[in-house]
Amino acid sequence: MEKVSVFLADWQVLFREGIHFTLSGEEDMEVIGEETGNEQALAFIETNPPQVAILNANHDKLSGVEATRRIKQNLPEVSVILIMDSDNEEQLFAAMKSGASACLSKDIDPEVVVNTIRAVVQGSQPISEALLRPEIASRVLAEFEIFASIEKQVSDLLAHLTPRETEILRHIAEGNSKEQVAGTLGMSEGVISHRLGAVRHKMVANDQKQMLIEATQSGLPSMSRVSFSGKPAAEYITKEEFDAFKESLKERFKSLIGEIS
Repeated sequence: MEKVSVFLADWQVLFREGIHFTLSGEEDMEVIGEETGNEQALAFIETNPPQVAILNANHDKLSGVEATRRIKQNLPEVSVILIMDSDNEEQLFAAMKSGASACLSKDIDPEVVVNTIRAVVQGSQPISEALLRPEIASRVLAEFEIFASIEKQVSDLLAHLTPRETEILRHIAEGNSKEQVAGTLGMSEGVISHRLGAVRHKMVANDQKQMLIEATQSGLPSMSRVSFSGKPAAEYITKEEFDAFKESLKERFKSLIGEIS
């Protein structure tokens, strides 16, 4: 039997050893390496690519989100599972855009980790289910609204939501479950999941394009991202804050257009 190769990286030795112990009991899995930090992990993965890399989301100089971006750019066949020290909306949103296949918190049952590894190896993207959380759906809508409002020359480089995708996300942002959205829109839950998967792919594609755009901004400050950092999960960005951010982003894109024209 060919075993699924797994690489582990986490700053907490007990957590890492616990996952290693769990996986060692699975006949179809093999841990091929471990590290405490993401920089060392990235160096190992680039030399000895596993099928699945399990990385800590943010507890390092090189965040798991940034490490995932690099892995997916150079080794797209490697599936990445990010581990959050605790459930964090900001990290989850960033993880979705990085290309990670799944994002779990450390209080998750070990059996869920095993099942998630098996799922991502088969091509599943469990992280897409995060779009069913109203706060995440709201963030996605806000980001795509900004993309739709910027100058055409840059906007055309980015993926946009279809009217149906926007409608689905708005219903979720209002607090409706997948079952409720499906009933309201006359769609099956399977179709809803498929549409959310498409939204997630667009988020990843746009994040990669933003990285390329940033690389052309000689002397310009890094591109602003939709971020509600510093606010509790239950608190929403105000209209004034959103408008100010949108105008700032527009001005930076104007500067960018002037540089690449």
